[in-house]
Amino acid sequence: MTIATPVLRPATTQQRITDVLARGRDWLDARGRPAWLVAMVLGFIFVWPVGLALLGYMIWSKRMFGCSKRTAAPRYSAPSTGNSAFDAYRAETLKRLEDEHREFIDFLAKLREAKDKAEFDQFMEKRDAKTDA
Repeated sequence: MTIATPVLRPATTQQRITDVLARGRDWLDARGRPAWLVAMVLGFIFVWPVGLALLGYMIWSKRMFGCSKRTAAPRYSAPSTGNSAFDAYRAETLKRLEDEHREFIDFLAKLREAKDKAEFDQFMEKRDAKTDA
């Protein structure tokens, strides 16, 4: 009985380039939008097509405007301290804080919407006043 051993094929140049680009993307994603902007500016300074390519990629992937694929922040979870009463208190407090944070974000969104509506209504009133005159 023979055991089949997997044959390891050398990676093609395209696979290596794809792997390097993926690792670079992951490295920049871990550091956030400022790292992407710095990479783009350096690309424009040293090799302008690289900067242009980064700008296009950032716009296409929505990294330029802060719309990342991760919409919800990961929930914080600390290792158990061994004290079940404290762990329960900590979990309850963290949940309450997360709920308050979510409510506050919703409140800010409603506040922005109300401000935008008020500004738009004011614009429409001025516009109507000009057309009437």
